[in-house]
Amino acid sequence: MIQVSIIKRTLREGRTYDDFREAWYHAVGFGATNRMLTSLNVANPREVIVIGLTELTTLEQASSLIAIDAKERQEHPLDDIVEPDIQRTFGILVSEDDFSGAGEIEFKPATVNGELTDMAAVEGALRTGAELLAGFIHCNEDM
Repeated sequence: MIQVSIIKRTLREGRTYDDFREAWYHAVGFGATNRMLTSLNVANPREVIVIGLTELTTLEQASSLIAIDAKERQEHPLDDIVEPDIQRTFGILVSEDDFSGAGEIEFKPATVNGELTDMAAVEGALRTGAELLAGFIHCNEDM
């Protein structure tokens, strides 16, 4: 399954995206297929939005990823670059859709990497993720 993380941080006054990137950029990889997409908010150019897509197959990979990221943040803190309020959202990718063609598009069921999405497996992964991240985020207790 592909784990999605969306992290929003606001640059401190006088700081630039280049300052952020220099401090944020990882010196150690996660050891799992990963893409990080970074954007700046058009309504607030000081807001940096990082979207991470990471393919995880085991709970150990998830634990390792959290440990690596925590170590990176300790070794390369962002405290003097971004405001203390950080928004974090974590989820599981349930569908990839391509609406780039012109004209009508036929409905298709949810798929990831060309495979139908197993929503029961997604629900299990959401529960596991909520348990794993319980110390970091507020989760829906009904999951």
